[in-house]
Amino acid sequence: MDVLTRPAEEFGNDETLEHLWAARAMEHSDIYFNVLCSVDTRWLRLTPHDDLIYTHFKQDFPDLNVSLIKENEIKNSVNKVKWRMYCEKFKNIVEDYSFGTLLRADTTGDYSEQNTILVPRVQFYAIEIARNREGLNNEVKKKYKCASKANMEAQRQSEIAA
Repeated sequence: MDVLTRPAEEFGNDETLEHLWAARAMEHSDIYFNVLCSVDTRWLRLTPHDDLIYTHFKQDFPDLNVSLIKENEIKNSVNKVKWRMYCEKFKNIVEDYSFGTLLRADTTGDYSEQNTILVPRVQFYAIEIARNREGLNNEVKKKYKCASKANMEAQRQSEIAA
């Protein structure tokens, strides 16, 4: 994984690097989903900068419905520029602020191909901090509370095999 910290100019369009990025993003999503299934998310802190991220998010995107994110809305030409400006505020504050991170579009679902959007890490933090503070992610815990890690792993292995 050390290769992921090297300058992008060294790689061009290296397929191996793309697979490493995807693997790291998947690992992050697995860990985060397990956390959501385990705790009361209203008290969950994702970074030491949650308050700052949340304050700026609410100022810059006061009307964004965080329970259901529509990719075409957050990535249209107008909002793409707004999000880029938002993310740049955290360039020197949040580690890996622009790292590609998987975000669930709908808070009632898990990570799946249909329910996942690739976003910069700080955009993930902004939306997930809002979801946590508003209690929206606690529905995941209720819906998936009976799924043991062993069952989740077995399901994931069967999806990989398919």
